[in-house]
Amino acid sequence: MHFNQRISPEPEKPDLEALNRERRAEIRARLHPMARTILRYAAMLQDFPNHLSIHAGGVLISERPLTCFTALEMMPKGFPVTHFDMHHAEDWGFHKFDILSQRGLGHIKDAVDIIRENQGRAVDVDDVGRIKKDERVRELLRSGHCTGCFYIESPAMRGLLQKLRCDTYIHLVAASSIIRPGVARSGMMREYIRRFHDPEGFEYPHPVFREHLGETFGVMVYQEDVMKIVHHFAGLDLGESDVLRRIMTGKKFKDDTFERLREKYLENCRNRGYSDALTENIWRQIESFSGYSFCKAHSASFAVESFQSLYLKAYFPLEFMVAVINNFGGFYQTEYYVHEARMAGANIHPPCINHSRYLTAIEDREVYLGFIHLTGMERQTAHRIIARRTGGGPFRSLADFVRRVPIAQEQLELLIRIGAFRFTGRSKYELMWEKNAVFNPKEGYEATPDLFPEAYDYILPPNTAQPQPDMEQNQPDAEQHQNTPPSPSLHEGPHDQAFDEIELLGFPLCSPFDLLADDSAYCDDVVKARFHRHLGKVVHILGYYVCRKEVRTVNGQLMAFGTWLDRDGHFFDTVHFPNFLSRHPFSGKGVYCIEGKITEEFGFFSLEVIGLKRLPFRKDERFE
Repeated sequence: MHFNQRISPEPEKPDLEALNRERRAEIRARLHPMARTILRYAAMLQDFPNHLSIHAGGVLISERPLTCFTALEMMPKGFPVTHFDMHHAEDWGFHKFDILSQRGLGHIKDAVDIIRENQGRAVDVDDVGRIKKDERVRELLRSGHCTGCFYIESPAMRGLLQKLRCDTYIHLVAASSIIRPGVARSGMMREYIRRFHDPEGFEYPHPVFREHLGETFGVMVYQEDVMKIVHHFAGLDLGESDVLRRIMTGKKFKDDTFERLREKYLENCRNRGYSDALTENIWRQIESFSGYSFCKAHSASFAVESFQSLYLKAYFPLEFMVAVINNFGGFYQTEYYVHEARMAGANIHPPCINHSRYLTAIEDREVYLGFIHLTGMERQTAHRIIARRTGGGPFRSLADFVRRVPIAQEQLELLIRIGAFRFTGRSKYELMWEKNAVFNPKEGYEATPDLFPEAYDYILPPNTAQPQPDMEQNQPDAEQHQNTPPSPSLHEGPHDQAFDEIELLGFPLCSPFDLLADDSAYCDDVVKARFHRHLGKVVHILGYYVCRKEVRTVNGQLMAFGTWLDRDGHFFDTVHFPNFLSRHPFSGKGVYCIEGKITEEFGFFSLEVIGLKRLPFRKDERFE
């Protein structure tokens, strides 16, 4: 083929992206001549597996080598997987175990270690019987102040705990399962709360419920409850009841066995003389929630861990929150755990070259964020800083630091911008100026300590006139440092540090409300603590966005539940019904002016939103 020969263009391809984006069938069919054929075969492929995936900790155990039963495939991480899924593996008679890690246990273990290091105290978190009775622990549970505590820190769980005024182990075990999606979807979570507060004000649908579900006021809460009701109410034997439970919880295929057991349930209920309304109502409860429910042992073990977390939060809140931050495994982002530590009395510092470690550290009440939180910071550089500080003592100045630590220029600038050299008493702009004189990344580094390290303790006063250095001479660091050119008048603005923190940490360490351009026209001076004074009234409140949960109504419309921080730093919750959510959607992170009516349910206050507007932050004056 000659180089000057024309190459024919590629044939036109179907617009698969347009087919995928368009949801209306009549339009999809007109997008391309092959659209109907593509859609026909796509429907045939729906729900077929397209690759082998693995459970995070699923393990099969067999008496004989698994290669006697199936082929194995080597995964990129270096271990083999079978071609069985969990359902067929069980049908073949293999034992399947799910081995999972759990960061909540890491919170507890690390908190105990941090308390020992910071306070010199040994803490026993295994005396669960004593912890369950501790009044400070029970008060945290009742009030829903559970941020950082395993399984009970989500907005929905905090709200449930406050509605129940839950403060005992037995009630927490039930709450841990009630919060699961199925119970809420069936409407039985609200019914449980109502019966909890008025145990004599309701009737059991059948005596079987009083006899076998009296502890949970006749509400099916655990997976075992499904078995009890199907067995005692409908007459299925225990083996059939367990098979039905396992199908509903996804542990077994929903095949013709499910339909056969459902028909037997309905037939037995008719033979026992139950009304159709009662039969269908009980089946609806069984079917709606059992796929999401816990077995009682699961909830009980979770509740133990929750109490251990609550105990550490009640008596050692600073160390506990540092442990939560370092495990990166909670419902909220790191920012809100840092906020919780501040609310507990900690002084929060950005990364510091003389105090910070790779993970967040605490010294008495001073919490130093770890280098890991600094966007763009290299792990190797962070560990190198810590190693040189451990071997040679604290850094005395910028010149001392760059002499002892091999570091790239962009890494050094990150540290200056975040304020890691603030111990020098110089602004970050003065340090950036000084860097040009004391930092030469092309020079070699000596690992041996200096005989006279005091020569590098000198810190140049700002705006001090010094002779210009002779750039042709290879002067020692100390002499070069003393010949630093005079810096111009470089002063930090009042919010420069906050804007750098937002860029480099993802959040400011000051109050986000301090960064508002103008909030005077938006606030009714209402905070969470005053909600009870304005019950039923429409108010305007400033809220810093934390998170939201979007759900679909029975009509398929989108609504949401929001969580915010008020100006006092306390959480409050909002409800966004579909008509208002469509007109006033969320628009990203920031501070909002929220208009809404304050409501109360079982002692829990929230805000029904009718208006929402995100407020502008101050402009970063450095870029104007």
